[in-house]
Amino acid sequence: MQRRNLILGLSLAAAALAAPFTAVHAEDSYPTKPIRLIVPFPPGGTTDIVGRLFADKLGKELGQTVVVENRGGAGGSIGSAFIANSAPDGYTLGIATVSTHGINPAIYSNLAFDAEKDFTPISNLAAVPNVMSINPKVAAKNMDAFVKLAKSQPGKITYASAGNGSVSHMMGELFKMSAGVDLMHVPYRGVGPALNDTLAGQVDVLFDNLPSSLPHIQSGALVALAVAAPQRVANLPDVPTFAEVGLTPVNDSSWFGLVGPAKLPQAITDKLYAAVAKVSADPDVKGRLNGLGAAPVGNKPAEFAKQISDEIAKNKRVAKEANVKID
Repeated sequence: MQRRNLILGLSLAAAALAAPFTAVHAEDSYPTKPIRLIVPFPPGGTTDIVGRLFADKLGKELGQTVVVENRGGAGGSIGSAFIANSAPDGYTLGIATVSTHGINPAIYSNLAFDAEKDFTPISNLAAVPNVMSINPKVAAKNMDAFVKLAKSQPGKITYASAGNGSVSHMMGELFKMSAGVDLMHVPYRGVGPALNDTLAGQVDVLFDNLPSSLPHIQSGALVALAVAAPQRVANLPDVPTFAEVGLTPVNDSSWFGLVGPAKLPQAITDKLYAAVAKVSADPDVKGRLNGLGAAPVGNKPAEFAKQISDEIAKNKRVAKEANVKID
């Protein structure tokens, strides 16, 4: 009996010593199977385009296929909750956006996840400028003239958004606060119908991600007054940034970052960040993003975590002042 207990004890001790080694070995050899990338919006939008571009390149860099899975709904909250509730093993990752990790925490009273505590930030993949455009029939061709016009007609000029609580809605409200004007908000079910009605002149102004508005600005169907970006966009060299026209609070680009569930092992986080950094420097990635009016970022996990925190704080201020909330 004593011999059996001794053998059992030695076996348990050996297993206890082997367990950390096995875990470390698994992290060192990561990844050993395909990785699932959750895009929390339907196919075809900017989030999906950026997600698929990086999925393809990261897969080649990591030596495993990265499979994109679209899980849309509730402004990205359904897919984000799925990421948060996944095992922190590096095999389920996701795309975080201004909507999912900046706006939703500020406007939803019962969000199914904590945008700061339930995720491991890995890197901001890409920055996409936003743009404010007007229908050509509006009697203003630059920002100064538009602000003067809006102040002379409080509440009469309309602006379209992709819906209550969308990036375009919050940008519109922040613009109103920063410029000291009163515009009438007209929410739509997505950017498509909002864009169509602005083109048709049913509404006067549109706040939007640049990629969807860019062709119409270039054709003259819309007039761009300012872009939200660190510097002027190469595709629109004559359009100033919001900072240039004295509206710096509105000058934040949209971003699309890579996150994992909370408690992702540091070794896996580091490996994923290193892969993102290499992909971000790829000339093909830069070229394809530039075609969208976007740019790769590839910042460090701590820097991306601060971006998320700052975005939440900003949108909480806007939501409180504009009384934007979704129960």
